[in-house]
Amino acid sequence: MTQSDSLLQLLKKHFGYERFRENQLQIIEHVLDGKDSLVIMPTGGGKSMCFQLPALALKGTALVISPLIALMKDQVDALRANGIQAAFYNSTQAKEEIEEVLSALENSHLDLIYVAPESLALLAPTLAKTPLSLIAIDEAHCISSWGHDFRPAYTQLGRLKVQFPEVPLIALTATADKPTQDDIAAQLGISEAKRFVSSFDRPNLFLEVRPGQKRLQQILKFLDAHPFESGIVYCLSRKSTEQLAAKLSSAGHRAQAYHAGMSAQDRADAQEAFVNDRTPIIVATIAFGMGIDKSNVRWVIHYNMPKNVEGYYQEIGRAGRDGLAATTLLFYSYADTIQLRQFIQGASNENYQIAKLERMQQYAEALSCRRKILLNYFGEFIQKDCEHCDICLNPPTYFDGTLIAQKVLSAVTRLQEQAPLGTLIDVLRGAQNAIVFDKGYQHIKTYGAAKDVAWNDLQHYIIQLINQGYLEIRFQAALHETPNNPKALRPTKNGRLALTPLSNEVLYKGAYVKLAKVVKTHAVVSEKTVVKKAHPELYEQLRLLRAELARDQNVPAYIIFSDASLKDMVVKQPQTPEEFKQVSGVGQAKLERYAPDFIHLIKSFVSNQPKDAPTKIKATKKRKNNTLDQTKKLIEKGYSLEEIAETRQLTISSIYNHLIKLHEQGMDIDFDPMIHASEIKQVLEAKAQLDEPDKLKSYYLHFEEQMPYWKIKLALYLQEVQEA
Repeated sequence: MTQSDSLLQLLKKHFGYERFRENQLQIIEHVLDGKDSLVIMPTGGGKSMCFQLPALALKGTALVISPLIALMKDQVDALRANGIQAAFYNSTQAKEEIEEVLSALENSHLDLIYVAPESLALLAPTLAKTPLSLIAIDEAHCISSWGHDFRPAYTQLGRLKVQFPEVPLIALTATADKPTQDDIAAQLGISEAKRFVSSFDRPNLFLEVRPGQKRLQQILKFLDAHPFESGIVYCLSRKSTEQLAAKLSSAGHRAQAYHAGMSAQDRADAQEAFVNDRTPIIVATIAFGMGIDKSNVRWVIHYNMPKNVEGYYQEIGRAGRDGLAATTLLFYSYADTIQLRQFIQGASNENYQIAKLERMQQYAEALSCRRKILLNYFGEFIQKDCEHCDICLNPPTYFDGTLIAQKVLSAVTRLQEQAPLGTLIDVLRGAQNAIVFDKGYQHIKTYGAAKDVAWNDLQHYIIQLINQGYLEIRFQAALHETPNNPKALRPTKNGRLALTPLSNEVLYKGAYVKLAKVVKTHAVVSEKTVVKKAHPELYEQLRLLRAELARDQNVPAYIIFSDASLKDMVVKQPQTPEEFKQVSGVGQAKLERYAPDFIHLIKSFVSNQPKDAPTKIKATKKRKNNTLDQTKKLIEKGYSLEEIAETRQLTISSIYNHLIKLHEQGMDIDFDPMIHASEIKQVLEAKAQLDEPDKLKSYYLHFEEQMPYWKIKLALYLQEVQEA
């Protein structure tokens, strides 16, 4: 049996998964070879597995450094539920519990021991006598002042490699740009460690930005479209969390505030209620989330703009960790930018933080694919749009920007990648100022090459080139030595613009570049997203059983099974232990512990279904004609449109679109009950007034988002039919 086969067996036995995720197997084998690693993997990508599985394959105990007690407890609970010997150590534990943990550690009875960096010194005497299999440092960005969540206690971790030079060390984080990665490796003494950078892409997350106007009303409307789902609302201030939580509660939603000003007990109670699904909505400052290993968070809302892209990406990453569809919504206003600048004033790295804030602002104001911007920011340069963000669903008007891009990139090259954004614009527009003349920039070939483009427009175009990955902002200048950090990075006063791998495609191969016209932007609201559930009754029964078992065992519901596992049960409907074992997330321990209860429930559900009800769902892609045929058959059977949508696992808007297509194909459909003549008249009147009457979004905004897309489309279709 090969090593990879053996690891797959361990994966299935203890965690219930059939295959590894991206990079996991390579990382695990690297650790098993006794080598150091720096792992950059997005939230939900499976970082923990990269040290938990090697801990089972190696002799000795794995030492895991983790920043928060809540995070340790959640991971230890999950490991124990999978039949793995794990414990955590911190100064808040009772004396008897500490003695029990130390005894288990000394006697090599633990596969993993979790400890916070602040408590590491207290555990040091015992660790010195303990055979360690590996050292894992989770949330490793906390060691770097370049990171978005610097914690001084992490800086002592550089001693670990000195104390245990033969033990493989693996540092892991979800968000670290290139400067932060370099700093992490240098401070931990693993500069030569292999870096495993997984794709930052989280395709299950829908990305949306809206103007920060009437935020409460927009949130209430959003919650109406996402009932019974867990989510987090992030606010900038403690006062805002309390006020918004109170308003949501008064509107009938179960919501609680969470911020650092609350007592430790109140924070713990709020977090526990959220984790155990008693409180589905948490309104919090950024103090909330790092310690949450909750897989079924379905949405994250930012009431205010975060101060940098790293923090934003980590916070939205708390949604959809089970891989199922999730929604992220950011409200943006310039007032947030002003407030954040005030917070930054006086910081030791003020210029650097302001530059990061400006990149976040550029993301919020972007006119190009948002997912592409995020991936490019973290060094993952792609050209294809995602088709799953607000910009892609409602794109602006584009033009051929290839010539402008070539001029900009050529100027960056001639400026030797040393100039910030403002200087680059001045050079391209032929400005006659001290900065240009002092450096002799008036003599370079591209001086004045874009003098016909307005300063603000050129700024927008360059920002678009940054967002699309043709340029990047580099904040670090070089490595410099300090007494405590021999290889620290020195920040530049302003971020300088530099070329990327995509730049050559434009400069030397004539690659086409599209740029968005600079126009006044409007609110973008996508159609209501509906979570598509097969057999919602079965899913709800499984969820209630999971909640009952969780209460009995005093653990969060997702420790029993994730939402993804429950939905896989709905699809597969296992009725034997062998079938149940094929469900995603079912390992040997959970098979033995939970299979009887869940199989009994599923059998009972199946036996009570009508004979003509759909059974197991086939996970095969159907051609468009087939999907129309299915809708047609259900109409002919007398199903209502709502029943068709639920049976087909489609949105009601999709069903209305099917009706239009079926009518085009000759099916006799009575549209009168669906749309009133006065509504058709309103749409036609709007058509005569709108600048872009060929875009549904124009109508949607014209009617202040009160008329759904399907009704607009139907009105226009019926007018075409009448004219024909």
